[in-house]
Amino acid sequence: MPISATIITLNEGDNIADCLAALDFVDEIIVLDSGSSDQTEELCRACPKVRFYHQEWLGYGRQKNRAAELARHDLILNVDADERVSPQLRRSIEQFDSSSFAAARMARENYFGRRWIRHCGWYPDYSSRLYDRRRCSFSERAVHESLQTAGAVATLAGNLVHYTYNGVGDYLERMNRYSTLAAEEYHRAGKTAGLLRMLVKPVATFIKMYLLRRGFLDGRTGLVLSLLYAVYTFCKYAKLSELNAEEHRK
Repeated sequence: MPISATIITLNEGDNIADCLAALDFVDEIIVLDSGSSDQTEELCRACPKVRFYHQEWLGYGRQKNRAAELARHDLILNVDADERVSPQLRRSIEQFDSSSFAAARMARENYFGRRWIRHCGWYPDYSSRLYDRRRCSFSERAVHESLQTAGAVATLAGNLVHYTYNGVGDYLERMNRYSTLAAEEYHRAGKTAGLLRMLVKPVATFIKMYLLRRGFLDGRTGLVLSLLYAVYTFCKYAKLSELNAEEHRK
């Protein structure tokens, strides 16, 4: 069955060329861009398999669904620009039986800087990315979207290599944006964030990642990552508390 790969982009000039090179086995690549000001479009249009489109930002889930709608084929492989399909995963994708499964999940090999994080809950970090768009679609959450499937899900051999963060600075920059989106989503859902929750949730996040998920086995990087996730959790609930307070003042 022919495969359409989909990628949503915004200023991915440093990543997109290697991502596209690892997708040379698919039949077409849909790139849906939300306003890049770097060389993303130029690099994409240089690839013969790419069909490049512009779309104002809709949120992660809706943006990915829109990219799938633009594809010529029903079997969709969704990847991010900072991800690479490994040779073993490529072979598994090419052998996928779309008549028996609605989707397939794959392990993600996540990197923080130059280190592959094998613990902290970061591996195998299964994610469903190969799917039949007639039976599956992404949840329309603003952040942390997931594939909603109507049918059996296979597990593929091979890793989807993910260069998650370049380092602490990159994490902190994106954390501010992600924590805002998460807080806004919680606010719309009517969730609250009292002092106890702001205190307990970050500590619980650290304990889960560093101790229960054995982040200590990843050495110094495991400690740094667990602490950063605790900070993210605190910021998310602190921003939610601000939103709730602003609403009460109105």
